[in-house]
Amino acid sequence: MLEFSFLPTTESRELVDDLRQVFADLAATLGPEQRAFSGEYHPSLDVVETSEAVEIVVDVAGVPREAVRVLFRGDVLIVAGEKAPAPAASEPNFHLLERGFGRFARAVRLSGAFEIGQAEARLVSGELTIILPKRLDRRGQAQAIPIQTESRPPA
Repeated sequence: MLEFSFLPTTESRELVDDLRQVFADLAATLGPEQRAFSGEYHPSLDVVETSEAVEIVVDVAGVPREAVRVLFRGDVLIVAGEKAPAPAASEPNFHLLERGFGRFARAVRLSGAFEIGQAEARLVSGELTIILPKRLDRRGQAQAIPIQTESRPPA
């Protein structure tokens, strides 16, 4: 059974360093129209386990692919990025404001062994789906151990 927990970004120095690097990379590569210079966004996510993989689905509607990064370190998956507000053509007169904008980072600690080299991430219709294939569990199965012979020269 998969175990997971949500992880604050301050729990690990390495994860904090990873996030700093991600946000520095975003600042260097995104144009001003794609940047969120203030605010904090908290996208919802689901973690689903199947027999072959663990799937993480993150709601990132309005966030372009180039404004999202996905990292896996140790047993923690990090999804980080920026959601910029749409540019206003003129001085807006807001009547209701519920959508969030700004930088975001979600971290999920996962237990289990995964084939990270075969992992996939797809962004379709505002949903980022990350698929982490499970590594085959060989515990409890008999594994043959080859026996080598040592050839000694006659004495």
